[in-house]
Amino acid sequence: MTDQSITRFLLTPGADVDPGETAEWREAFAALVASEGPERARFILDQLATMARAPQVGWSPELVTPYVNTIPVEQQPAFPGDLAIEERLASLMRWNALAMVARANMAYGELGGHIASYASAADLFEVGFNHFFRARNEQHGGDLVFFQPHSAPGVYARAFLEGRLSENDLAHYRQEITAPQRDARGLSSYPHPWLMPDFWQFPTGSMGIGPISSIYHARFMRYLTHRGLLDCDGRKVWGVFGDGEMDEPESMSALTLASREKLDNLVWVVNCNLQRLDGPVRGNGRIVDELEKLFRGAGWHVIKLLWGSDWDGLFARDVTGALVRAFAHTVDGQMQTFAAKDGRFNRDNFFGQDQELARLAQGMTDEQIDRLKRGGHDLVKIHAAYDAAARHNSGQPVVILAHTKKGYGMGSAGQGKMTTHSQKKLDEAALLEFRNRFNLPLSDQQATSLAFFKPADDSAEMRYLHERRQALGGYLPRRESQAPELPVPALETYAQFAVNAGGKEMSTTMAFVRLLGNLLKDRELGPRIVPIVADEARTFGMANLFKQVGIYSSVGQKYEPEDIGSVLSYREALDGQILEEGISEAGAIASWTAAATSYSVHGVPMLPFYIYYSMFGFQRVGDAIWAAADQRARGFLLGATSGRTTLGGEGLQHQDGSSHLVAATIPNCKAWDPAFAGEMALILDHGMREMLIDRQDVFYYLTLMNENYAQPDLPAEAREGVVRGGYRFAAFGKGKPKATLLGSGAILTEVLKAARQLADEGIACEVFSITSWSELSRDGLHCEQRAMRGEEHTTPWLHRMLGEGKAPIVAATDYVRAVPESIRAYLPAGRRYLALGTDGFGRSDTRAALRAFFGVDAAHIAAAVRHCLH
Repeated sequence: MTDQSITRFLLTPGADVDPGETAEWREAFAALVASEGPERARFILDQLATMARAPQVGWSPELVTPYVNTIPVEQQPAFPGDLAIEERLASLMRWNALAMVARANMAYGELGGHIASYASAADLFEVGFNHFFRARNEQHGGDLVFFQPHSAPGVYARAFLEGRLSENDLAHYRQEITAPQRDARGLSSYPHPWLMPDFWQFPTGSMGIGPISSIYHARFMRYLTHRGLLDCDGRKVWGVFGDGEMDEPESMSALTLASREKLDNLVWVVNCNLQRLDGPVRGNGRIVDELEKLFRGAGWHVIKLLWGSDWDGLFARDVTGALVRAFAHTVDGQMQTFAAKDGRFNRDNFFGQDQELARLAQGMTDEQIDRLKRGGHDLVKIHAAYDAAARHNSGQPVVILAHTKKGYGMGSAGQGKMTTHSQKKLDEAALLEFRNRFNLPLSDQQATSLAFFKPADDSAEMRYLHERRQALGGYLPRRESQAPELPVPALETYAQFAVNAGGKEMSTTMAFVRLLGNLLKDRELGPRIVPIVADEARTFGMANLFKQVGIYSSVGQKYEPEDIGSVLSYREALDGQILEEGISEAGAIASWTAAATSYSVHGVPMLPFYIYYSMFGFQRVGDAIWAAADQRARGFLLGATSGRTTLGGEGLQHQDGSSHLVAATIPNCKAWDPAFAGEMALILDHGMREMLIDRQDVFYYLTLMNENYAQPDLPAEAREGVVRGGYRFAAFGKGKPKATLLGSGAILTEVLKAARQLADEGIACEVFSITSWSELSRDGLHCEQRAMRGEEHTTPWLHRMLGEGKAPIVAATDYVRAVPESIRAYLPAGRRYLALGTDGFGRSDTRAALRAFFGVDAAHIAAAVRHCLH
């Protein structure tokens, strides 16, 4: 549309009490634009808007713009590619994606899959692949691309044409176990780096995780650049997401961070096909308008991509603004109906609304009306929007709101249908209709048998496909796993105070912060450490790090903090190292994930430590942690003030009794509950070597306490047991032990008290410090599985640790009983076992009262032993 045409719908007919004066204002503004240019016009509008916000006027600009393309036709750049070839390639991608899903469900109806999402997004992907998405190579660090998960079949279809996947691979979509038995590679349902570690980079299958992750990855690239670790200039983060996904809190929660941090390296493409699984995203409203308000209000630059090139002539002939007025009164539920119906229906029910619209459709056949494209299906319009987004370097993130049809091209079988999201099969008529719709070079037999199609290697289409990707650095998606080894200093150089504590009183949280401060001073490892907090640094005693390494700020520090004279003053800096994420656990874990996967995403290994209230970790952002595991994260999560009884006064919502239970369900998460500073230090050292030297795809979860007590030396003979899950800490009383006590974390001190009480009663006891219940359980399971398969197996560490005794075993933790119960199946035969824990809701009271209430204090532990003995 031209600027002049916009004036047609600025006022509702009949609302103007003085049309003559209004015309004068319009003419004056038009003259200003013509003589002084858009920049001056924007300045004047800003000044007027400021005046209009005064109380006596009370006006603010509307955040929603007309329902037309942001980029007018006269400002479109020339399309740089071969339009005909690109349209043919997009049609082939659509067909092979459809055939892949339909064939899988024809063979096995239970496999599922999605056709309609990629059908709506195919052109959005193809323009990116052919012109914008840069791959990582020696000359360029590469763009980061987050793919809409339900469109995974289309990405596989492209990889098939590129020669990266075979026809046999496509035939084993969603058959990851069966495929290797048939010399094929099973293709995961959605993007899963754990399952396809050389293909997918980012897991996006859980709605909302992809959007927030893309923002924090874009911010982490700025962090790397500002700290001088890696120059990320010229690289973009692209995210293709669905309009329904924008309902997720994670999708929206970090929008202002992106604008506040001026992340103009970030581009979102929201595929507004108007439909989710059950029905319209906003049946009685308009999702594009709603999202435009949200993104503009959050400070993003919004580009609306609504109508294809076929509409340009209609807009040009529309001298009265009838189209835009009609769009303004058409809700998404009705727009979906228009998508599902044919040209005759749309002629009668859209263009037939009034005489002005009817005149616009005169001379058009029903088929032409049916073929009117929405913007997200027009390669020329998409390229114009992407080009504008890529060039927008004024300090704003960009969102492209692309209007599409769900199930585009599926005709009466699925286009715009309420049920199209779940469409997995098409009958013969629908397949032939699809073939004809996209002019596919398939015979009737090929189409109805769902044959995959790949042009000859020397065809114009295949040459073009490869040339475009080579021009952009290579093929995508592609995940790299090679990264240089990062040296870890000797344990004694940074943790001597913890390993040889000599009975000094401290909490394990205090010991960790001191240890972290020492590691930050290491010349090689120190700069790669990323401390992350969610507004609790002072709670955890980390304020001393403010001055030591500073808090990262993309603008430095523009104020003088009130505590500037203090040794613990709040210091922000452009090269600051701490990521202070505010009260946002979702943001903090996204930030941690960006750092924990930097070895793969950027080829730069980093070591993130995210410390938080343990209750607000796995319970609050467990889905994001699971996605980080899928992405093969390497780093440390520190659940501080952990357990149900160490954070006495805080009560129910803050007292964690279950995080170790959840952590144990994540295969590449190793969870630890050390009682002493020496144990904690050894576990950290072991983890750093496993991640940075051995380069294993694991991450560690450690629980830390804020309770001060005497810290013993860590004997050399205990070191193996510490990192395998447990060791014999001490024996009490004379003679052969009559009872075995197991304890971890904060409750080990209660176990020791109980052992002393029992020894005084003549009941000799041995005490084992359990550093990881889940590692003991996994080791036992691994040994059992090997034995069941008839393979050579070893004795579980739990058996070796406990020995051949027959004494009853009592275990106590600050977590629910299910945590210590996890080892029951792997205990030596014939040993009675009783587990104590903190099941139920927390309470506010003293530690002593809480431990007595939950039955995990020394008195209850001793009573449990007596019960087992008698």
